[in-house]
Amino acid sequence: MTERRTVDVSLDLVLREERTRLIASLVRILGDWDLAEELVQEASVAALEHWPIDGLPHNPGAWLMTTARRRAIDRLRRDARFRDRLQRLGAEAEEMERPIQTGGPLATDDRLRLLFTCCHPALSREAQVALTLRTVGGLDSAQVARAFLVPESTVAQRLVRAKRKIRDAGIPFRIPEASELPGRLEGVLAVLYLVFNEGYLASDGATSDRRDLARDAEWLTSLLVRLMPEEPEPLGLLALMRLHLARVEARFAPDGSLILLPDQDRSRWDAAAIADAGELVERGLRMGRPGPHLLQAAIVAVHATAPSYAATDWAEIVALYDRLFTLQPTPVVALNRALALAEVAGPEVALAEVDPLAARLDGYHLFHAARGELLRRLGRLDEARSADRRALSLTDNPAERRLLEERLMPQPADGA
Repeated sequence: MTERRTVDVSLDLVLREERTRLIASLVRILGDWDLAEELVQEASVAALEHWPIDGLPHNPGAWLMTTARRRAIDRLRRDARFRDRLQRLGAEAEEMERPIQTGGPLATDDRLRLLFTCCHPALSREAQVALTLRTVGGLDSAQVARAFLVPESTVAQRLVRAKRKIRDAGIPFRIPEASELPGRLEGVLAVLYLVFNEGYLASDGATSDRRDLARDAEWLTSLLVRLMPEEPEPLGLLALMRLHLARVEARFAPDGSLILLPDQDRSRWDAAAIADAGELVERGLRMGRPGPHLLQAAIVAVHATAPSYAATDWAEIVALYDRLFTLQPTPVVALNRALALAEVAGPEVALAEVDPLAARLDGYHLFHAARGELLRRLGRLDEARSADRRALSLTDNPAERRLLEERLMPQPADGA
């Protein structure tokens, strides 16, 4: 039992690193997304049958690819649906018989092609997320459905439609041209960050966070960094995710309520992880092309390296937000900048910058929660409670709701 469990764990670890490479290569060769996934699954089952008896191969990834490749040829030769395709493939079928080049440029390119194909702008954002998690992240349809609190049938339909769209629209399985890369990379990073944020603080449901989903997004981003080491924005997003995850243990109180940054126990933060993420930020900044994710990571790094909330370099944070706003002039960035400004110039100055954002952020619960905090600091308690009630009506996250409900509870009179 112990030996079999060890093999199962080893297979999981191999698939974590290798399944994307296997699927990507087979999609490129076969041009059939579903068949590629079936073949990788069959190779994984074969590994579970043979590895406990024969032992782990020296190169498990190559073993899996060879097994999947042989099964692909067998399927093409005996299945009438694929006989015409076997004839058309020609050179591609011969390529499948050549020795596997694991870890080389071709495998790297295939994984990068797969990630960019999953996030092609012709697909809806929901389809991009589902296809990325299913194909690149290795989650099954049920896991994706649980992560985003939708029926499994909905996820299955999204996956079917996405693959059909890729096939019918002739979406190329390739890395974007250099001129296309900045715009396409932005979409990939947006999907990864969306997945991470849903895991880091769930939008609704019984749990406040889904840490496994956040770590899946972090792993996928680390893959992108390995594939594109000279691009600063993947580095920035990876650093941003790791900085957040380094502080995750201090985010929730025993009752499940959210602990805000000023009140977190910094001794529970992972100092080594923060330092490592800080090095990623510095590496990205040295490239001289900071984008929104890298600047956000730099902001979080200032927070994470401060010895206390009071000792935070707020002027530096405001300056970084100024740079971020030039690249990303959104009301959310303006809101976050105003909150940092409150620590430099006071809540009244900050509120004067927050109030004009009301028309664009009325449906955003964090706008009302932030405004309530500024009003509370100014002693305008009735207005603060009104803002908190509005924030409470806009969020389903249990930790955020508990925090807001605590703020709205009647406070005992002084001296009582």
